[in-house]
Amino acid sequence: MLLDGPPGNLQACLGFAVAALLAWLLVPAAERLAWRIGAIDLPRERSLHTKPTPKLGGLAILVGVCVAGYLFLPEAATIRAILGGATAIALVGALDDVFEFPPALKLLGQIIAASIPVAEGVAVGVFTLPFVGGVDPAATVIEGLPLLGDVNLGEIFTVVGIVAFINVINLIDGVDGLAAGVCLISALALAVIALSLDRRAAGVLAALTAGAALGFLRHGFPPASSFMGDTGSNLLGYLLGVIAVQGALKTNAVVALFFPLIVLAVPILDTSFVVAKRLKHRRPIYQADRWHFHHRLANIGFSQRRTLLYMYGWTLAMAGLALALRFVPYSDDRGHFDATWTAVMITIALITLIASAYLLLALEILKLRTERLGWLTSRLGSDLNDAAEPSRFDRILNEGVARELETGSFPALDPETGEFEAVGHP
Repeated sequence: MLLDGPPGNLQACLGFAVAALLAWLLVPAAERLAWRIGAIDLPRERSLHTKPTPKLGGLAILVGVCVAGYLFLPEAATIRAILGGATAIALVGALDDVFEFPPALKLLGQIIAASIPVAEGVAVGVFTLPFVGGVDPAATVIEGLPLLGDVNLGEIFTVVGIVAFINVINLIDGVDGLAAGVCLISALALAVIALSLDRRAAGVLAALTAGAALGFLRHGFPPASSFMGDTGSNLLGYLLGVIAVQGALKTNAVVALFFPLIVLAVPILDTSFVVAKRLKHRRPIYQADRWHFHHRLANIGFSQRRTLLYMYGWTLAMAGLALALRFVPYSDDRGHFDATWTAVMITIALITLIASAYLLLALEILKLRTERLGWLTSRLGSDLNDAAEPSRFDRILNEGVARELETGSFPALDPETGEFEAVGHP
């Protein structure tokens, strides 16, 4: 480590800056490599970009994280394993960006990469649940597994959790700058929480992860000159999963279990929604579609930058709620609540809930209904003057909205007039 003594706030700030600078400077080199070896993202039916774009920007993120980690994280087997796993998952992503692996092979690579830090002790140990107390999954050991030997539940849960984080971030990486921005906000929040819980190494790791995401975002914000690809999204998801384990779950704080879930609620909700829809329609959960939140926002006419604004704002709101749970002194952790601070906490939670409800309902249903209302009015015209037509009008409107939300298909938006085209509608 470059500085003597245990890691802390100074190392976190310096790690953030170094990782950001390196990622920012190295993205053009990653772009040139991507063009040379053919790692190019061509526009497709579900894509929101319109021109071929290189997609190895995640390599710059990897270098930023590893160099800053070498400089500002302590020399320890655990840290070496974390950075080794980061290199492994980035390699899996890079190969996928070039050769497009089948889903099973990608999943195998993710499991292997996630197992590297777990083998060196990065695993869920004793954590505290409200009304339950301490829970120790590591106490339950499964013996004699092929190739693995004796494995405890804590290690299994950790590998599954890290792989889940990898795929959650990978699945939201569908708009220029979305995954990088969400990871930047989330990693900063987790850095503050980890440092406050005296999980200093995890706090520094979170800070340099945020810095690397910011450095890439300089090139990845729309109109993007580079995509991070699976190289970057897998890497950032892996790092956030490790940070969640090391920075929050390995503490005795009662609400520590919920910090990562709240901070990353937006990508978790998005992934859960999409997976549920795919299961409902009996489609493979790895099959790409246009059911993600960012696709829905684009389908109802939002530009990429406006989509990012709403998604960033939602992520900031959830991160703010997690920080409030950590720092607002509403309870003494013994069941006694301060009336004033509890009111503040309830207010923050209500604001976050209202913002989330607005995005989930207004942007996906109410705005869609309003736009379709205008289209149907122009389509049915004077027929609405008939006494029987209002019920028919409302029926068509509701059926259309339900069908669009069910299938993820929306009427096309004319970029010149701002009106929806009447293609494929009743």
